[in-house]
Amino acid sequence: MKAVFVLFDSLNRHVLAPYGGKRVPTPNFARLAECAATFERHYVGSLPCMPARRDMQTGRLSFLHRSWGPLEPFDNSFPELLGKAGVYSHLVTDHFHYFEDGGATYHTRYDSYDFIRGQEGDPWKAMVQPPWERLREMYHERQFSHAARDKFRRNIVNREFIKKESEYPSVQCFVAGLEFLYQNRAADNWLLQIETFDPHEPFTAPERFREKFRTAWNAPIRDWPRYGRVDELPEECEELRANYYAVVALSDFLMGQLLDYFDAHDLWRDTALIVTTDHGFLLGEHDFWAKNRMNMYEEIVHIPLFVHDPRRPAGAGVRRSALTQTIDLAPTFLDLFGVPAAAEMQGHSLLPLLRADGSRRRGALFGYFGGAINVTDGRYTYHRFPPNPRSQELYQYTLMPAHIWEPFTPEELAQASLADPLPFTKGAPVLKIPVTERSPMFDNCGPGALLENETRLYDLANDPGQNSPLSSPDIQRKMTLLMHDLMRANDAPPEAYARIAM
Repeated sequence: MKAVFVLFDSLNRHVLAPYGGKRVPTPNFARLAECAATFERHYVGSLPCMPARRDMQTGRLSFLHRSWGPLEPFDNSFPELLGKAGVYSHLVTDHFHYFEDGGATYHTRYDSYDFIRGQEGDPWKAMVQPPWERLREMYHERQFSHAARDKFRRNIVNREFIKKESEYPSVQCFVAGLEFLYQNRAADNWLLQIETFDPHEPFTAPERFREKFRTAWNAPIRDWPRYGRVDELPEECEELRANYYAVVALSDFLMGQLLDYFDAHDLWRDTALIVTTDHGFLLGEHDFWAKNRMNMYEEIVHIPLFVHDPRRPAGAGVRRSALTQTIDLAPTFLDLFGVPAAAEMQGHSLLPLLRADGSRRRGALFGYFGGAINVTDGRYTYHRFPPNPRSQELYQYTLMPAHIWEPFTPEELAQASLADPLPFTKGAPVLKIPVTERSPMFDNCGPGALLENETRLYDLANDPGQNSPLSSPDIQRKMTLLMHDLMRANDAPPEAYARIAM
């Protein structure tokens, strides 16, 4: 068996043609849907970037116990399990969060990896004295900074070295992926993961992709929206959205390059292909940009998934309505190669669904650490917030005390205690670290970042846009019981129930 896993970042399901998207032509995703099963009700687990990847690698949810952080010593990682079974794995990525404190143990689970530099705030190019006066005129004030180590500064410097289409990191990712296929397609027992940060912000694409979405904007570069409520003028919003559409068009083109290679070398007969993303991105819907700050709306949590298995040709072109989520990826990759899923994994292999649709789970639990606990049964979504997110009892359970960009502070660690092993830590005790307002994560992707904290119930059948919260004590009671059962199955700590007043 051979397998290719393509992982985009912030790829909105609803803009893709197989899911009814019309604003952006995505003919290659339409081609993909003809060759693979399209999953209709696929949901996230833990958010955002690295928590989502921890779920994907380990096959279990992490957001009830931990915010953004490295893989833990007790975590099961599907590429590592594949390696122990004799399956070679290779990662090609421009996702620079793998190479920060909070992601530094993910890429080393693969047999080899290739890191393409230059995305967003990647500390890539060294320019001690950039030409700030020229650059200040080029960029909108909301995405300009010359402060040391600031992500906007780093991005501005990086973009001075990314001019030609061939220099764009996502383009280089797919070139490197095709090089792996050229070198290894005749071999057996390998997994290739092609992972690009696109279409994550900033929405930067080669000019030929931007031409299709030209707006009337005639001001400095504006392709990086804030995380928060929309307060921009309409023409500014249109420019931001247009630049997102351009990066989606680029992503579709790159997807087409891979599909062309599959066609030219008939990889469809012996190579699996799985394509998905980590989460979506609000482009003004619900009066918000981005993620992290608001309720977990469908645009963020309901994501695309395509699965092709050469041993199940009947799965080509079908659509599946089973409720699935990101924790299903690890057991699926293991199943492709005949490797048993680890006992701690809670996901289910998706491969049986290629033969026939069915039901693998009653519901899907998802969320950000410290935010609402959310659940869907496919018909309803229920989002239950702590009564007061800023004062809830909350702990991080970890043996790898690192935030996104830095280790836990001595002040945080001074309050840590050693907790008994959790059911999934394989007998290892863990640090139990209280979350305080002085924690580096608190106002970034933690409780202090929330701009909405109202518990809500939505009926997706009658209100797919989630515009009108549903008032139904009976349905809320049913969803609360489902949430409780899934939290228990996920070994939620005792305070998790108390903090949402359950």
